[in-house]
Amino acid sequence: MGAGGPAVRTYGMAGGAHGTVGGGGRGAALSAVMIAMLAVPLLGAAVLVVFPGPARHPWYGAAVSGVTLVLALALAVRFDHTRAARPQFTVDVPWIPGLGLRFHLGIDGISLPLVVLTALLTFLCFVHLVRHRPEQGRIRALVIALLVLEVGMTGTFLALDLLLFFVFFEIVLVPMYFVIAVWGGAGRRAAAVKFILYTLLGSALLLLGLLLVWAHAGTLDMVRLAQAQGAGLSRAVQIIAFLAIGLGLAVKAPMWPLHTWLPAAHTEAPTVGSVLLAGVLLKMGTYGFARIAIPVLPEGAAALAPWLGAFAVAGIVYGSLACLAQRDLKRMIAYSSVGHMGFVLLGLATLTPVGMNAALFGNIAHGLITGLLFFVAGGIKERYGTTELPRLGTGMLARLPYLGSLLTFACVASLGLPGLAGFWGEMLALLGAFQPAAGLSRPLFLVFMAVGGVGTVLTAAYFLRMLSHLTHGRPPAGTIGGGSRGAALLDVSAYELAAWTPLVVLTVVLGLWPKALLSLTDPVVQAYLGTR
Repeated sequence: MGAGGPAVRTYGMAGGAHGTVGGGGRGAALSAVMIAMLAVPLLGAAVLVVFPGPARHPWYGAAVSGVTLVLALALAVRFDHTRAARPQFTVDVPWIPGLGLRFHLGIDGISLPLVVLTALLTFLCFVHLVRHRPEQGRIRALVIALLVLEVGMTGTFLALDLLLFFVFFEIVLVPMYFVIAVWGGAGRRAAAVKFILYTLLGSALLLLGLLLVWAHAGTLDMVRLAQAQGAGLSRAVQIIAFLAIGLGLAVKAPMWPLHTWLPAAHTEAPTVGSVLLAGVLLKMGTYGFARIAIPVLPEGAAALAPWLGAFAVAGIVYGSLACLAQRDLKRMIAYSSVGHMGFVLLGLATLTPVGMNAALFGNIAHGLITGLLFFVAGGIKERYGTTELPRLGTGMLARLPYLGSLLTFACVASLGLPGLAGFWGEMLALLGAFQPAAGLSRPLFLVFMAVGGVGTVLTAAYFLRMLSHLTHGRPPAGTIGGGSRGAALLDVSAYELAAWTPLVVLTVVLGLWPKALLSLTDPVVQAYLGTR
């Protein structure tokens, strides 16, 4: 360490040392890209705080988030797939030296897809805002909130230090609270309060669990902790820590019965809030299970996995039954997320490579498909003035063929049609439950598999029931509407089609070529479970 300041350890694509940030070498340059992914949206928000003028330009937010997306794609292109299990482009600098805390960032096979998904959905949300300004106004404040939200979401997936992970995990709460409370629907304030109370309670439990791990392991380094696989932590400590961390993550996941904040938040949030909430924020909880709880606390995971599986399948069935009873399209999509994330949690509970890969694949598939569903639901509300199913009537395919077709595509992808991305996460989760990890009760997990199979049938039932009512049949006579855009119903614009097409394309590509994602996640999963 020289006299000019602390050394910065960086690692290139091969995981070896590449000097310091700002120095020569490809590793240092790509490590600088990692920092820029956080700095660009943060600086973009800071500019609006000091200079309000740029917020008047509708493309400002899209330009800032577009730069972040380009940076994420650059990391994806330069990522070494042959060493996906090792953190790459790592930055490690002292953060709070007195406490031994470090600003430690890196990316591997399970974080890379989520970083790209976060950047993509944030960019598409800003593109949506170019033509769909909120009725409440305050566009400058909304752009600031979404950019700060992007910092928190991206940082959560890049953090390799437990306390840094927690800081980024918490950053997202404040901007999302304001997105719901200020730009949401009629019940936005109650929904926002419920969101913040539930997530703060979960965060308190999460912090206690992380501190317990720190106190007994003596380090916050997630890489070292994962490599140790519980060494130095007694079984009792692992169980208590897993319970605390798991409950904190389960609130965000959301796991039944800790899900009750979700339907109201989704229903009242504006379109961009619903897309990011479902597409990214829910993944932060399940990512925490895969990144921290299971590899760091393997004995705790093995002891509590049956309970995790039980709550997961309860959520699958509950979410599906709740969807059958819904009369609001956005609320139905919200409850469907409870069921779909139940499959992700079931995959994690199996503690097998198949199950964990299913969970990580399901994370991405759900983000793409549900993001598209909420975009389409927002388009429907803009045209009809409501998302209440009885008021929407019938015959959407006849009246709005493109919008009806996109809704149909998103629904059949969400119900797990083979050939689309939604199929692989659910199928592999059930396959993992068929043969769980050694030490887990196979008869119990066979019951979980059977219940999960019933959930897939119920999922198809509520989506097909909704589609048969909404898209088929003869459209009602006369014009329908009442939204702020007028009574005339216009089909999907070329602008909307261009904004939503990436989600459609990725849903098809991952459905036909799942190896593109599984080849990234599997090496990390194998290393975490000690099977390689």
